[in-house]
Amino acid sequence: MSMDNSNNEGGMMSEINVTPLVDVMLVLLTVFIVTAPLLMNSVSVKLPKVAATTTLQKINDVKVSITAAAEVFLDQTKIPAASLERELKRRNVQGDLQVQIMADEHVQYLEVAKAMAQIQRAGVSKFTFVMLPDNVAQSAH
Repeated sequence: MSMDNSNNEGGMMSEINVTPLVDVMLVLLTVFIVTAPLLMNSVSVKLPKVAATTTLQKINDVKVSITAAAEVFLDQTKIPAASLERELKRRNVQGDLQVQIMADEHVQYLEVAKAMAQIQRAGVSKFTFVMLPDNVAQSAH
């Protein structure tokens, strides 16, 4: 607050004190910043079904399979999960390796995330998830 020490002894102060307004706005901004991420995570989303598409496997494609028991297979060969990065680096000499990830629907997300991190650290920038088409998934149940 500022005091008006002019010649008018009994005059009114004509300045607006904006400090309370700024305090309220900062509190509202803080509340919004804290609650916005929480609101985004609480949204229930039903993911869409995927349509069947056929893709031709290229020579430089590698399949990484993760079973429900968290066993990792590179193409058809079982490998220790920790050696996935090393094996992919060995195969990614030209830098154009593409990985197809096939994870069992009952495998823990942590195991898939570990595999994805190893794939990225191996320098592979193109990887996809392989899923069953919608009509095949329904007939299997």
